[in-house]
Parts: sequence; structure tokens; C-alpha cells
Amino acid sequence: MASAFDFSAVDIEGRECPLSAYAGKVLLVVNVASRCGFTPQYAGLQQLWQDYRDRGLVVLGFPCDQFGHQEPGDEAEIRGFCSLEYGVDFPMFAKVEVNGDGAHPLWTWLKSQKRGALGIAAIKWNFSKFLVGRGGQVIARYAPTDTPESLRDDIEQALG
Repeated sequence: MASAFDFSAVDIEGRECPLSAYAGKVLLVVNVASRCGFTPQYAGLQQLWQDYRDRGLVVLGFPCDQFGHQEPGDEAEIRGFCSLEYGVDFPMFAKVEVNGDGAHPLWTWLKSQKRGALGIAAIKWNFSKFLVGRGGQVIARYAPTDTPESLRDDIEQALG
């Protein structure tokens, strides 16, 4: 695959969503979880979405239960939690795996484009983030400890 826009994923409503629908946008792709110490980052992600969506940013949330079983619910529970607790209305997807043989192809590709600390490809924990430019290429990878607010300069630059 040449770009993030070549992939598709099932959204949280169960519909196949080609990421080509976001072609020309800047993407912030995040593996999320509802019962994690980093879960309050949902508020910051929602704020980024509200502040920058008119300029072309799309936040994409991918629930993942591979780290400490911190996303045990089904899609309906996840959607309800995100909406009620954090007012999330950015695009959310069905649960995926981000590591291992069952990793979603998008996540396998993202990891191949930008490795993490010490050159390790594997996602270390929930709320790892990838910033994808308008051309579909990975610009940056961020650790779970990097808050959404700390990404603003990079997002501004990517938006042009």
C-alpha cells in the first residue's frame, strides 16, 4: 500500500469505511481504550477534532483490547461510553488488534512507516498516535504519554 488512503476499516456502526473517504485530509490515527489511565485523552482528541476539522483534520479512533484488557466492551458499549463521558463525535471504528498476526493491515502499515522508541515497530500501549499528512504518508508517531494538546504545532504544520 502506498498511502493510508488505500486501506479500509469497519466503523463502529459495522459499516466498511474506505479511508479514501478522507483523502486530502490530515489524519490523527489513535488506538483507544475506555479503561486506561490515558482514557482522559479522549477529551483532548475531541478538542483537536473540534478545533481543526474545518481546516481538514480528522481524528480516527480505533478501540483496541490488547493492552491490559482495557477495552472489554463491544462496539455499542464503546460508542456509548465515548459519547456520554467525552462527547466524542469524531470517527470511531470497530475494535482492532494493532500488534501480532491479527493486526489490522492499516496498523501494520503505520508501524512499518514510523517505528517507535529504540526502533521498535510494535505499539507499546493504548493511545499511541500517528499523524498522517494530506498525501496519506505518515508524518510522525507519538507515544501514549504524548498528550493531544502537545501535538498542536505538528498538526498546524501538517494542515499548512
